[in-house]
Amino acid sequence: MTIKLLGTGAADGVPPLFTANRLGSRSFEPNSKDFRTRAAALIDGCLKLDLGPDTMAQNQRFQIDPLLWDAIIFTHSHEDHFTVSEIQYALYPFNGNEYPPFTIYANPTVCSMIEWRYPAWPLEIIETRLYEEIQIGDYRMTPVRAKHAEPEECQNLIFEKDGKKIGYMTDTGWWPDPTWEHLEGIRLDAMVIECTDGLVDSGYRGHLALAELEKVLENLYRIGTIKAGIPILTTHHSHLGGSHEELMEAMKPLGIAPGYDGVEITV
Repeated sequence: MTIKLLGTGAADGVPPLFTANRLGSRSFEPNSKDFRTRAAALIDGCLKLDLGPDTMAQNQRFQIDPLLWDAIIFTHSHEDHFTVSEIQYALYPFNGNEYPPFTIYANPTVCSMIEWRYPAWPLEIIETRLYEEIQIGDYRMTPVRAKHAEPEECQNLIFEKDGKKIGYMTDTGWWPDPTWEHLEGIRLDAMVIECTDGLVDSGYRGHLALAELEKVLENLYRIGTIKAGIPILTTHHSHLGGSHEELMEAMKPLGIAPGYDGVEITV
């Protein structure tokens, strides 16, 4: 499996709208890793994770063909992950398609929002249930609950194919007990996990700063979900949490690295 991070920014992105800060000018330098669109990812070119407001720009930048997507999988309904109006461009009258090329997988909140917006459209929508494995083509996916967007079931996602497992956790907070209990029986080969607040703790418990992420990692090592040496990248970075260079330096002792738009992991 290969997971490509199309976007690694939080809801504000980098550089953020309507805000001047020190990362603003740096992020526009050629090939800057401080330029971050809203968090999204793609597995093996066919499983699209979240469909946010930067989808078209990400497709253009990385020359991605959305007609190859077998599935769009939503983590939760926050606008930086779920831009419902983007779905309509897969169908007539915006093109000649009578049916979209993909199936939508999402939690109950997102499913109901799509069905309300497009009640008569021929969309295949499948509700994903916490801690229940679901087959998506050659992949098995299990959603686990994050402490984020409550009372909505914000879902972190575990994918398995050919005996390899990748965890994609964009908005986590400190996981609730049922998630920790489930993870105790999982062995990941790679992980992408949020570090929204970076070097500055915002005080919001629905996201992680680096100090909190370190505790999450310690617990994951303790229960055996991860082991030393597997690739671990961070995502969903706010412009307030530090530059890519600063995060690289701070994360080096933890054996992890900050993700950036376009980076890939293969297991």
